[in-house]
Amino acid sequence: MVRTAAQINADVNMLVHKIVLRRPDIARHVGYFNGRRGKLAFASDEFRMYMKERFADFSDNWCSPVAQAPVERIHFQGFKGADGSSIPDSVMRRWDRNDCDRGLSEAALMMTVARRSYGLVTQRPDGLARISFEHPDSCAVLYDALTGDVRAGLVLTRDDTDEYGSLLYPDAVFTVHRARILPMESNDVRNPPGADGWEFDPDSYQPNPLGSVPLVEFRNQSMLDMLPKSDIEPVESMQDAVNVVWSYLLNALDFASMPARVITGGEPLVEPVLDSEGKQVGVRPAQLDKTVTDRITQLTGDAKIGEWTSANLEAFIPVIEKAVQHIAAETRTPGHYLLTNAEVPATGYEVAEAGLVSKTIDRIRYLKSGVRELNRLAAITEGDSEAAKALEVAKVTFANPQYRSQAVMTQGMLQMRQAGFPVEFLLEWFGLSPDDVQRVMEMKRSEDEDPTMTQIARSIGASDGVGDTGTQQSEARGVGGARGEARQTTVASGRS
Repeated sequence: MVRTAAQINADVNMLVHKIVLRRPDIARHVGYFNGRRGKLAFASDEFRMYMKERFADFSDNWCSPVAQAPVERIHFQGFKGADGSSIPDSVMRRWDRNDCDRGLSEAALMMTVARRSYGLVTQRPDGLARISFEHPDSCAVLYDALTGDVRAGLVLTRDDTDEYGSLLYPDAVFTVHRARILPMESNDVRNPPGADGWEFDPDSYQPNPLGSVPLVEFRNQSMLDMLPKSDIEPVESMQDAVNVVWSYLLNALDFASMPARVITGGEPLVEPVLDSEGKQVGVRPAQLDKTVTDRITQLTGDAKIGEWTSANLEAFIPVIEKAVQHIAAETRTPGHYLLTNAEVPATGYEVAEAGLVSKTIDRIRYLKSGVRELNRLAAITEGDSEAAKALEVAKVTFANPQYRSQAVMTQGMLQMRQAGFPVEFLLEWFGLSPDDVQRVMEMKRSEDEDPTMTQIARSIGASDGVGDTGTQQSEARGVGGARGEARQTTVASGRS
């Protein structure tokens, strides 16, 4: 496709504009997740004056567990062919070589926090594919209004002196550049590339053999409007409210730790006024702020104290607990994750986590197509046409996000096996990846071909009650008349 310089510059400006508009929103959500925002809020200037420095680092951060709860259950396993066949081993070797399990976990967390994240496929100098995951404050894509396909993408990066951008089309790649304006970031604050003064380099054209934009966007939940949501956005305002209550409570605790003192009668409190040489030149009324912090109040004249009631400190905690319960309900985060009801009976554990499991499955759906596309583009980059073709319609598999004990899973497998389910399906249900399923099946075939190993396996199964003998015993322990019939059949077989 032939593009003019004006068209390319228009795409660059549009992509940069998207990045600039999104950055404040991204910074706000990431700040809440990291605890840099949403700290103690003070309802008055007096609170801020006395308590800001004392509790400067305190923050009741609920955004972090809400965002991490589904992500920690997302475990990519691999691919299965559309007809149940296996995918070439090169796919997972490529995935592991690029440490993509960690990268995908970080991308999933950023997607839930900041609405979106990105994956990028490039080629290394040795010809191998590089799969990386990019921060959303430095990436953007343009979609075709009719087809929804990605028609252009921009990735910004920087070094000590310059900032660079790669403008990506399905058939071409261009470089944009500008001199670095802002200094490098400190160790704990991210400073993304700027968004002004970018120049398109017409001589930087390179063909793109992939036929697709190698920048893949992971978008969180949306409502058919291309506007993904942040999982922690509803938590942020509630977190602010919780921290306001905490500021009241901590202020009340601070004053309750030392009894207030009252001076009745006498002259008003004064403090000396000193000149530049330190000599007293007069007096002035004592500052009220200082007397308040010193827990001293003076009543002059003929005054009496009618009541001196301390604050009810127990009134604050129920408000905080109720707010946290609202956070759990609005975000489908189990209450025992947020300690609203820490004790969950074993019989109700699955019910308590049902909302989180459904939410995690939903988030996995938003990752599947991006994971498939990244691996397909990486296969094309390395000339692995067989894998690229298979990945076009491959099924992306993730582990079951529902937690079950090994004993429960094993018992379920035994019952399903007795019901006639094939072993390969049971291994998938147990949670093994497609590669591990094939490896276990190969081990089983080797074991069946070795008489010694077969005898050992049967003896182990018999001792545990799960082999052939165990199956007969289980069948013999039927209910009603079947129990007696099974016992008679077994005895008759023994006599014969």
